[in-house]
Amino acid sequence: MPLAGVHPTPPGAGTPQLALGRYRLERRLGAGAFGVVWLAHDAELDRLVAVKRIELHDERIAARAEREARAAARLTHPAIVALYEARRDPEAVYLVSELVRGRPLDDLTRAHALSDRDVVRIGMALCGALEHAHERGVVHRDIKPANIIVPRVPQDESGMAKLTDFGVAHLAGDDAMTRTGDVVGTLASMSPEQADGGEVTSATDLYALGLVLYEALGGSNPVRAQGAGATARRVGTHLPSLERLRPDLPTALVDAIDDAVRPQPQDRGSVRELRDALRSSLADVGRDVAADPVWDEDRAAIDQRAPRWRRTPRAGVEPVPAPATPPSLRVGFAARAGAAILMAALTGAALGRLGAGAPADGGAALIPAAASAALLVLLLPRAGTLTVAGCLAVWLATNGSAGIAVLLAAGVVATVLVLPRDGAVWALPLLAPLLAVVGCALAWPAIAGQARSGAHRAALGALGVWWIALAEPLARHNLLLGDVPGAPGRRVWEGSSGSALDGIVGGAIGHGVPLIALVWAVAAWSLPLLVRGWNVVIDLVLVTAWAAGLAAATLAAAHSLPWAPSPVVAGMTAGVPLAAVLALVAAGTRPRAEPVS
Repeated sequence: MPLAGVHPTPPGAGTPQLALGRYRLERRLGAGAFGVVWLAHDAELDRLVAVKRIELHDERIAARAEREARAAARLTHPAIVALYEARRDPEAVYLVSELVRGRPLDDLTRAHALSDRDVVRIGMALCGALEHAHERGVVHRDIKPANIIVPRVPQDESGMAKLTDFGVAHLAGDDAMTRTGDVVGTLASMSPEQADGGEVTSATDLYALGLVLYEALGGSNPVRAQGAGATARRVGTHLPSLERLRPDLPTALVDAIDDAVRPQPQDRGSVRELRDALRSSLADVGRDVAADPVWDEDRAAIDQRAPRWRRTPRAGVEPVPAPATPPSLRVGFAARAGAAILMAALTGAALGRLGAGAPADGGAALIPAAASAALLVLLLPRAGTLTVAGCLAVWLATNGSAGIAVLLAAGVVATVLVLPRDGAVWALPLLAPLLAVVGCALAWPAIAGQARSGAHRAALGALGVWWIALAEPLARHNLLLGDVPGAPGRRVWEGSSGSALDGIVGGAIGHGVPLIALVWAVAAWSLPLLVRGWNVVIDLVLVTAWAAGLAAATLAAAHSLPWAPSPVVAGMTAGVPLAAVLALVAAGTRPRAEPVS
């Protein structure tokens, strides 16, 4: 079967038809600056192979060929093109490798022939290949879509992609051609340290792989610009988050790719961490495209798997226009709106001193201040949330409520530490004490359980308990566990930051709040894993069991505390049914997951 992009070589093209006495060159597969790749038949073993012929014009080319052979000879991995033989004659060097029937990743990306799940699986395979190479002292240094082949029939998950072209690889122990200052590779795929001629490490390949996944999922390489000069100016800069292009992707997946393309090598994490993030997000990305997805030669069939505004126009068919609003303008709008409303409510409560007697002009300032806070958070979620919280804390401290300012700071700091990059949801845990005020505290894990990634679900579930514990001393009745034993009275701690920090914040940490937070974190994390939205009856049974388990685990954790709050847990009567209803409704409206093929 002919390969895509393969063209027969006309007779008399000037290239020997028999190489090294055994390889008959049949078709030219492709060419680059350092050689021509041929489809060849191995006469001795009666098999098809790929032969890369590199003509020996100068020693630099010979050294590159030798380096590629030495690098490939160290590696044996399903996601790396296997090298069978490396030999030379007076005119050329020949690298004989396995023949991969497939297409380069850049071709498939341009054709929109890959689903998100395909890309994630390809990324997992490439992570395995890089781990294997790095363990053997090989840094590829030129990872780009053109050097990645997607097989038509992969042997298994680890062979979903094949990494090739180790011609500029760095090998541990090399001296002359791989010393510091040797800049090789492709500019739009280079890490900043590689472009500066610095030391190349495994982080160099991690950066390039991050760019590959960014481009495959987002549709464009964030470094590549109109010209080489403009591209060079982007190298080493902080790249825009993938979330701006793909807000629908799981947060954990976006975060892992964003981390991989950070300018500083020490901030990128590791290849293993990227692979783990890809694996954990596999269940949350779109289903595979139709059977035999990337080899359907029917252009219309490929287009049907692409977003409607990216399909190829056909004769006589009016193309579907692109969305009027770019995806980047729609990123997280619902989350931002919710955060803005909650921060406006917090601003109003703070200006009212939470019922503690606001200054005379507090009422006049409340509405414009709350509106300003909402607008700031809506436009700039991270900076806005921190600015509003900081201003409120300063206002409280300078108006005789330093203890309340400490509680507010404790809640904000914990939220930022647990969710450092998710400014759009920093204000969301404020909803937990509001639910607790109306006796529905246990409904919060059902809301937290709607986050995309398991880490975010667990974090939001735990943060809800923390914010309820901080709001408990301000409430007129128990919100969840009641006042921490031994805590000073409100008149003592409200005006003293030290008393609030020791008696309220420290008391909550030391008297069992983390245990309840763990229970809610597990409940929020497990909710979408149990209630999948596939069958109403099954979902009803599972959501009932989940809500009952949440209540029982919360009660058991409360009973295990060294003190006995009274009542043991507030809000059970209304909170548990509401949690079940919210979980069931969310499961019914969630896009139905497709089974993995």
